Amino acid sequence: MQINRTGSAQWSGGLKDGKGQISTQSGALKSYPYGFASRFEGVPGTNPEELIGAAHAGCFTMALSLILDEAGLKATSMETTAKVTLESVEGGFAITAIHLSLTGSIPGTDAATFTELANKAKAGCPVSKALSAVPISLDVKLA
Repeated sequence: MQINRTGSAQWSGGLKDGKGQISTQSGALKSYPYGFASRFEGVPGTNPEELIGAAHAGCFTMALSLILDEAGLKATSMETTAKVTLESVEGGFAITAIHLSLTGSIPGTDAATFTELANKAKAGCPVSKALSAVPISLDVKLA
């Protein structure tokens, strides 16, 4: 089985004075604005790093729910935050770390088991795998 999902971005202008819009296939984001100020200066708006964080947190938590099901457990609640660190490094900027913080209420388990299952989800979630350095291809067309 193969599933394809798309996200798109539109940009006009230079880096600092330019404006962009991000959209998702589902319509969850439709021409949502982003730019230099929301990425680097703390101005309200979205940016690629928080979108990666949201995707990673969502994927990881969903993967953990599967692993809990397989262990005969069910979450009353789980909340995950993914902190994505963007840093200036030699040659430009890079995402240097992603830290997942999970809080969950899981009847019938203990902290050690929950931690073990969460680590299994972290290793197996598709977004975790993608962010661990996969080949990236690119098609470019000049209009």
